[in-house]
Amino acid sequence: MQQRRLGDRTVSAIGLGAMPLSTKSDRPSPDEAEAVVHAALDAGVTLIDTADAYAADEGEFGHNEELVARALRSYGSGARDVLVATKGGHTRQGSDWGLDGTPGYLRRACEGSLRRLGVDAIDLYQFHRPDPETPWEESMAGLRALVDAGLVRRVGISNADIAQIDVARSVVGDALVAVQNQFSPGWRFSADELAHCADHGLAFLPWSPFGGVSAAGSLEATAPAFAEVAAELGVSVYQVTLAWHLAQSDVVLPIPGASRPASIVDSAAAADLQLSLEQLARLG
Repeated sequence: MQQRRLGDRTVSAIGLGAMPLSTKSDRPSPDEAEAVVHAALDAGVTLIDTADAYAADEGEFGHNEELVARALRSYGSGARDVLVATKGGHTRQGSDWGLDGTPGYLRRACEGSLRRLGVDAIDLYQFHRPDPETPWEESMAGLRALVDAGLVRRVGISNADIAQIDVARSVVGDALVAVQNQFSPGWRFSADELAHCADHGLAFLPWSPFGGVSAAGSLEATAPAFAEVAAELGVSVYQVTLAWHLAQSDVVLPIPGASRPASIVDSAAAADLQLSLEQLARLG
């Protein structure tokens, strides 16, 4: 599979977004979820994105991290090169989502993720979302402290604007390697942040690359140009969408979600799909 840079690491150009394995109302069983992760690894995926808050509710906080860790353990030595990215900063109260960006909370959240993932240091720890009750600079200082303590190897931020990216670069320094923002054919409002990441050598991980769980099933209807190109090439509209993402910049690392092995196998194939300049022009 095509490879791309994530800080000082090289990973697969297509990652696996593990969120649907825990948050979908009809989520797969633990064994089925494990099969999805194994299918991703078999297809050459070496980047898995999770988060402590990916769970049905507060009572199973950390569910997704535990699931990913279990799947990697059962895969054996072939999983040793996989980079696991997780996130902290979202809280759960029942099924509601809250925010806590204080350095103290991020330290506790990171320590919980370390236990659930069964690692000494987290490959990529991402601040899940800005907390309006905590100054951004304080949250970034909390992330820097995790790096300095040896708990985190690399830092990412999520749902950040350009000003916040620059503050993070200033506070976190070279340990900041990634920005994860929403981006898809129907939601391109992070285009400026993507370009800013490209200018500064930061990986850009588009979340919901198909438009989100509720929109993915209707992608052919909502993105007709993508469906037309897919028909021309004899591939799925999802492969075309991911190839379009990759064509935006060599810093882009899509992390499509999947709850079936066939879905991630299809997505992984997009890393080797080449779109012509004419096709890309039609896709916009």
